[in-house]
Amino acid sequence: MDGMGWSVAGLVVVGVGAWYVRSRRSEVPCTVDLEMTHDHFHAHVDLKGVEVDPGDEVLVRNAPSRIAFGTTTTFESSAEVKRASWLKRQIVKLTGGTEIHELYEVGFEG
Repeated sequence: MDGMGWSVAGLVVVGVGAWYVRSRRSEVPCTVDLEMTHDHFHAHVDLKGVEVDPGDEVLVRNAPSRIAFGTTTTFESSAEVKRASWLKRQIVKLTGGTEIHELYEVGFEG
């Protein structure tokens, strides 16, 4: 293949790669509900007016890294929602990642 062929192939790969990683970001208000009691242990985030789709990422701002045992708390905050590109969403759907990733892509960072 000549130099022109490699250049076109490289541009196609770069173009598809850029389409895969392209995303939109938005800041939305949210309510965070945390509970760590004998009966329940959960963290739930309600994004105001936003539906999260496969491949999307959510970063909650100012979330506490820990709460005391026996505590239930609810507070208002904001979250950054990073929308997946159409291509990334299709790949996540195709690979079935929407079910298993829910189990390990959620975490607390201090």
